[in-house]
Order: sequence, then structure tokens, then C-alpha cells
Amino acid sequence: MELAEELEKLARLHDQGALSEQEFDKAKARVLSPMLPFKGVRRQSKMMLAGLPLWSVALGADPDKGEFRGHAKGIFAVGDVATGVFAAGGLARGVFALGGLAIGLVSFGGLGIGLLLALGGGAIGTFAFGGAAVGAVAIGGGAAGHYAMGGSAIGTYVLSAAQCDADALDFFSRTFEWLPQLDIIAQNCVS
Repeated sequence: MELAEELEKLARLHDQGALSEQEFDKAKARVLSPMLPFKGVRRQSKMMLAGLPLWSVALGADPDKGEFRGHAKGIFAVGDVATGVFAAGGLARGVFALGGLAIGLVSFGGLGIGLLLALGGGAIGTFAFGGAAVGAVAIGGGAAGHYAMGGSAIGTYVLSAAQCDADALDFFSRTFEWLPQLDIIAQNCVS
């Protein structure tokens, strides 16, 4: 039987009331599971802390549970979607988050959104460092912020190829003295 026919048969059984919503989801996942590259991993520690497992791993699909991606929740969480104090995954949410899309107090990701610190290709946070950075203090190829430094930057106090604000130079020189590009920018500002 072809895939489409099997799915139609399951849909008919569900519509007729022969399969509950949960049974339908599980059966559909089993039919689709040969198309999935591997059966996912689901593991977590038995030790609990503040109602959460100490660690949790959930990667890939679990056709038996009708899940197409893993949702990990724990103090240390690793998964397709991860939520925890320390979270790593495609979508990571946590105090410290690392992922494709990372959201947290401190985040590192393709797109990092951090209440305090964000690093990533795109970064949004109080202190934002990235290809494109937006924040109170933003440093990046494109930067927007109260204090902004970058190839192209906009903000109240700006250091960029086109603009050299003395207050911005002073702030960045004191706060981020370890940044190598500050020497080059400082020379261009004086010239």
C-alpha cells in the first residue's frame, strides 16, 4: 500500500471514530517513520532538582509518541527544542542558551536574543555582538544601539566608518579595550 493510501485510510478511520486523536497521531507517525532518518533519542536523569531532571536529552523524531522533534526540559537540556537553565538545541530557551535560535539571559546562536548578553549572526540584547547587533551596547557589522560600533552603525553614540563620536570612542576604549579594531578606529578618529 502506498503512503498516501495508508494516510487516507487512517484519516477515514479517525473520521469514523474508530481511532482517537492520540491513536491517529501515533499511527500516522508510524506510517511516516520510514521516511525519518533515525529514531530519536529520549533520555533524562532520575535525579531531580527544583522539579526538573538534572539533565535531559531529546533529539529527533519519536514515532511511538507522535513526536517529530525532541523537546528536552531539564537543568541541562539538549534537544531539537531545549528548555532549561543550560539549554542547547535548534531552539534553545534558558538562562544560558546555545542554539540556532537562542533565547535567554545569556544567548549564543544564529539568532541570539539575550536579556543581558547576546552573541550571534543576529544578536539582540543589552550587550549585543553579531553580524547584525541591536542593543543598548551593540557591536557588529551592522549595529544599532545607544552605544553602537560597527562597519555601519546608528545610535546615540556611534563609532563607524562614517562617524566617530568622541564619547563613543571613550566608552568603547574603556569598556572593550581588548577589541583589536579599537586601535584602527582610534587612529581614523584622530586623523
